[in-house]
Amino acid sequence: MRCFHAAAPHAVRLFVFPHAGGNAAFFHPFSARLAPGVEVLVVQYPGRQERFHEPCVEDLHELADTVAAEIAEWAEEPYALFGHSMGATLAFEVGARLHAAGRRPRALFVSGRRAPSVPAPGSVHRASDEKLIADMKLLGGTDTRMLDNPELLAAILPAVRSDYVATETYRYRGAPPLDCPVTAFIGDVDPRVDAPMARAWATHTTDEFALHTYEGGHFFLVPHLDALVRTIAESLADSRPQAGITDSGIINS
Repeated sequence: MRCFHAAAPHAVRLFVFPHAGGNAAFFHPFSARLAPGVEVLVVQYPGRQERFHEPCVEDLHELADTVAAEIAEWAEEPYALFGHSMGATLAFEVGARLHAAGRRPRALFVSGRRAPSVPAPGSVHRASDEKLIADMKLLGGTDTRMLDNPELLAAILPAVRSDYVATETYRYRGAPPLDCPVTAFIGDVDPRVDAPMARAWATHTTDEFALHTYEGGHFFLVPHLDALVRTIAESLADSRPQAGITDSGIINS
């Protein structure tokens, strides 16, 4: 876990799950805007940044099992989950596991991703590097200077391809609906998800569901970060107090 900013005592805890090919550092501005009222903890997947030499995980269910087990002791009320793209599916799967273990999330926020029950087959993970890079450029979110640098590409492509494998081979196995509010965010010209796909998230909760649509593509959240953060902060404003994290495993930076 990466914790970029100190939180106020008893702040609500928000676990954040990056997109395919993403890393924790991408959410530094997100964390800065929510601090100190929300304690933002970003999951750092293996195979990137300080975990560069660790093998990537190509199965979202396996990754969800691992993450849920790791954060279970910190997932005490009130806590919530946020994920973008692949991270939205992972946040849901982790939330379902924690919920089944009696650790109910206060809220689930999902961004740029269709509901788990909506099939999302894909074959980009089997394509050439050139086609994989083209898909990354289509979606945005990655500095084009990095995509045009052969040395940097050689370093990041293995993790990106592994994440594409995990995303495109994911199959929803069924799970009881969560009993917390679910809020979805999408861009109006996102090539990966449209409004009906996002509204299907409503079937995964017995509580309230809301959909917020912004101008933009798959990474609409970058130009609209302030609005998205404001919605999350307002939703979490009623969270009950809790003690801060004192255990090891969170990298403060």
